Amino acid sequence: MKLNSNRLVAVPDRQLRLLLVDDEPRLLSSLCELLKDRGYHLVTATCGSEAVAQLSKLQFDLVLLDLRLPDFGGHEIMDFMLMQGINASIIVLSGESGIDAAIGALKRGAHDYLRKPYSREELLKTVDNVLRQRLLEIENRRIASQLECSEQLYRYLVDSSPDIIYTINQEGRFSFVNDRAQQLLGVSRDELIGKHYSTLVHDDDLQRAYYVFNERRAGERASRNVELRLKPLNSEGKQRTFDNTLMTLSFNSMGMYATDQGVRKLDFHGTYGVARDITDRKRAEELISYQAYHDILTDLPNRILFKDRLGLAMIQSRRDETELAVMFVDLDRFKLVNDTLGHIKGDELLQQVAGRLKASMRRGDTLARLGGDEFTIFLPELQSREDAQVVAGKFLECLQQAFFLDGHEVYISASIGIAVYPTDGETMDDLLSHADIAMYQVKADGKNGYSFYDPSMLDASHQKITLEQSLRKALEQGELEMYYQPQIDVRSGEIVGAEGLMRWNHPVRGLLTAGEFLPFAEENGLMIPISDWMLDALCRDLEHWNAVGGAPVRLSLNLSPQYLDRGDFVEKMRQALAHYGISPTQIEVEITENICIRNPQYAIDQLNKLCELGVSVAIDDFGTGYSSLAYLHRFPIHTIKIDQSFVKEIQRENGHFPVVLAIISIANGLGLNLVAEGVETEIQSHYLEQSGCTTMQGFLYHKPLSCRQFLQLLRDKKAGTAGDVNRVAIDACLSPAVG
Repeated sequence: MKLNSNRLVAVPDRQLRLLLVDDEPRLLSSLCELLKDRGYHLVTATCGSEAVAQLSKLQFDLVLLDLRLPDFGGHEIMDFMLMQGINASIIVLSGESGIDAAIGALKRGAHDYLRKPYSREELLKTVDNVLRQRLLEIENRRIASQLECSEQLYRYLVDSSPDIIYTINQEGRFSFVNDRAQQLLGVSRDELIGKHYSTLVHDDDLQRAYYVFNERRAGERASRNVELRLKPLNSEGKQRTFDNTLMTLSFNSMGMYATDQGVRKLDFHGTYGVARDITDRKRAEELISYQAYHDILTDLPNRILFKDRLGLAMIQSRRDETELAVMFVDLDRFKLVNDTLGHIKGDELLQQVAGRLKASMRRGDTLARLGGDEFTIFLPELQSREDAQVVAGKFLECLQQAFFLDGHEVYISASIGIAVYPTDGETMDDLLSHADIAMYQVKADGKNGYSFYDPSMLDASHQKITLEQSLRKALEQGELEMYYQPQIDVRSGEIVGAEGLMRWNHPVRGLLTAGEFLPFAEENGLMIPISDWMLDALCRDLEHWNAVGGAPVRLSLNLSPQYLDRGDFVEKMRQALAHYGISPTQIEVEITENICIRNPQYAIDQLNKLCELGVSVAIDDFGTGYSSLAYLHRFPIHTIKIDQSFVKEIQRENGHFPVVLAIISIANGLGLNLVAEGVETEIQSHYLEQSGCTTMQGFLYHKPLSCRQFLQLLRDKKAGTAGDVNRVAIDACLSPAVG
């Protein structure tokens, strides 16, 4: 609706529509001319059927109706409107002078009856009055409907509100409460009415509740967001916390205050309020606060809480002039467990480790998990360094016992670095950094131990950082080189293959073995480009070897798990073989059994694709991890390599070494090729040959050779001159760092 002060009280948002019905064309035209400038939408009809058709099709606000029409009269049209429930006002314009026609029209709901001829002013005034009355009726109905909807909405909001809505009288007793109270507190509305608020409030909160439930202030000064604990009477019996927003009823229509006209004073009648259940929010806040300072997996303090407690302990230690120790604990071989048994079992292992470490602590010590398999602990009020040694020894001892993970018996150890305040650092960051450096020194010395920080370790740590930076430039500057350790058929003395081993010609430190720099490559995301280089270098060298002639040599390529996971290794292998014209039968990919276990189906798919190329697959270090014999059936394996740790145990020729014999028996039973690694003595060679392993590699035969040296060896073998003398000569020219 919008106001129109010139004509009507209000008009609808649409244009008012009038139906003019008369069979006299001259009168109908005159009527249209009279009303056309008043902003109405006019529709005409010259007979009863036309009028009925228009009424059926359109909605009209007013019908100006002649009673005499050629087909049927105005009374019949009005009867039609009544039957169809057509809500339109009617003014009858008729030339009949009889009273019956007027009475019949008024009985049928006509608002007015004008006899022809009528004056212009009379008609316009009648039309305005009728439309004004109609619009007032529409507006009244709209307001009544809005009031009814508002009342229904109010009742719905109050009854279905998630909050407790209540009013309290002057005596502190409930005078109104909605149904939410029964859902949250187990008390019905009828039971609460008339009861004092103190029956619900927790005893410890009664003092605050007194001010909340007796609030007399209004507006912005009224109590808001006051938290109270209410005593539930429901079956759960759980204490709940409510956030009460209270206001007095002083300045509202509910009349909680009465006005005394004589003294013009407001009479206080009580308060009303809204109590919102924030129990879940409070618990969530407590949980969030706890999780912000604790490791979710192990329930130990995290880095934030650890540093906070360490800072306080350092202040106390400085004040008391005592020492404290910070330990950095890193688990050995945890990554192997994670890769082989999966992250879920890895998490279970971390939880068990945390439990054992906590049981080995002194009272007052703080153990935290920084992330991954790294733990830290500080020991306040250190009497001597021996105290830290005792705790570190307990840690190592408690980890020696087997861990059981879903039927798997797992053994791990730890490397522990120790820094003492204030000798090894006067700041928190220095202590943690120096303990970390000491821990890495233990790693470098063989793991499974502890070490106190020494300033000399800092230089070694800087060397590692420098090594990481230099490794990134090694590829660009051509400092990497492939070495090859021949694999010998001990029966014929022929070279049947070689294992490719990467070396780094470091400009300062000289020739570095793969074990000295590949771990840094794995940690810093360099394994992919390095592996790409290695594949190209191997195929290029193999092309040179084939040019020498003689029996073809099979080359073994160690494959990084990260490289296999990329998914495009097979295609890269195909392209390299095609580019250098290498037969796939001359390439053998060596994988560790851990690759097979951590994602078996994916590994099967990738290795099958390699086999389709014609490339063979070998399992390196067989028996050192968590291998299952079932994988030998599922995976396309062609060769098993006996790890040098097993070969090293062979110290006497007439001894019994069941692990070696078992591996040889498995390979023979499955029809797989067999290669022994790390053969260094004649006793080892003879025992392996007698047991059924005839292909070997190791220092007894050849150290790893550069491409040039290996190529010369192949030429000598072809010429028949590579006897013992030449073998010694070639080995003698190698740098001692090569091995």
